[in-house]
Amino acid sequence: MRKLMMKMSMSVDGFVASGNGRLDWLFKSADETSTAWVIALCESAGLHIMGSKSFHDMASYWPTSPLPIAKPMNEIPKAFFTQKGTTGFDPARTTRAVESARQYDVASGIVPAVEQSPAAVSWAEARVCSGDLAENIKALKAEPGNPILAHGGAGFMRSLIETGLIDEYHLVTHPIALGTGLPIFNGLSKELDLKLVDVKVFPGGVIAHTYHPA
Repeated sequence: MRKLMMKMSMSVDGFVASGNGRLDWLFKSADETSTAWVIALCESAGLHIMGSKSFHDMASYWPTSPLPIAKPMNEIPKAFFTQKGTTGFDPARTTRAVESARQYDVASGIVPAVEQSPAAVSWAEARVCSGDLAENIKALKAEPGNPILAHGGAGFMRSLIETGLIDEYHLVTHPIALGTGLPIFNGLSKELDLKLVDVKVFPGGVIAHTYHPA
């Protein structure tokens, strides 16, 4: 039985996405050590899972990204969850988050690759999961291999938290208050008791809290 980890970045007021879809607030406080921590977490996974919105955004962005984190994101197998019957990547379904990320890259002098990474084929080969979320997660956890790492979006993560099947929560807090946006712990059907097992404070002000279910 492999464990299910989740990783979400959030503001100090508890939002994982701004109301207007901007992502620049995520990048302003990142530094080499916090980035290295995120890369190591991604590399530790045997499977990346996400909701359909995040899947379409990531499948559009990571294959041509020159950033170091693109390597594990492209190379490690993916699965995404949908109730809309989609069978793969659809560029028409990307959100403003991709535009925001690319605008930040341009402003920072980050030039995307002309050609996609050879490992980008893993996005085309991503497993499509539909039906009952909890049953799908149980089946994935029962498979052999390294841990499963869950990414957003907010709606998918709220549903995933509600299943009670997450074994490790990595909540990465950025030093900014957004005032409004999308939370992931709202509307829980019952209280979620967590045990803090690790805290890492990075020079740029990012703090990574790791929790296990209490």
